[in-house]
Amino acid sequence: MARSLDGLVLAPVADQAPGQVGTRTRFTYHEKDGEIWAEYAGGDVVRGYLVGGREGDRLDFRYVQLKRDGTTSSGHCVSAVTELSDGRVRLEESWAWESQTGRGTSVVEQVPDEVVEQVTEHAP
Repeated sequence: MARSLDGLVLAPVADQAPGQVGTRTRFTYHEKDGEIWAEYAGGDVVRGYLVGGREGDRLDFRYVQLKRDGTTSSGHCVSAVTELSDGRVRLEESWAWESQTGRGTSVVEQVPDEVVEQVTEHAP
């Protein structure tokens, strides 16, 4: 099993459709006793949350988000946790909207510590 996600910051490696999660979105993950949750924001997403569970290297969670245009949306995601050659975590995701039509796949990867520190230093 890959290491704990607790305290890790992850970001998508590619943009999704307009108005959704993109490369400027940052997810801050938490993990305890098989529970997974995260807060996320950035790009078109003002605020988002995910909550679910982890069994081995598989995550299963629901997500909900508020977009800049004031609309909300929610869905379900199953992710495979892997480790990159440099030790960072990668999630390979299969997701489906529940509040609207659409489904797809995406990849998020752990943001290197030095990038997280730079973003934190420049945050308001």
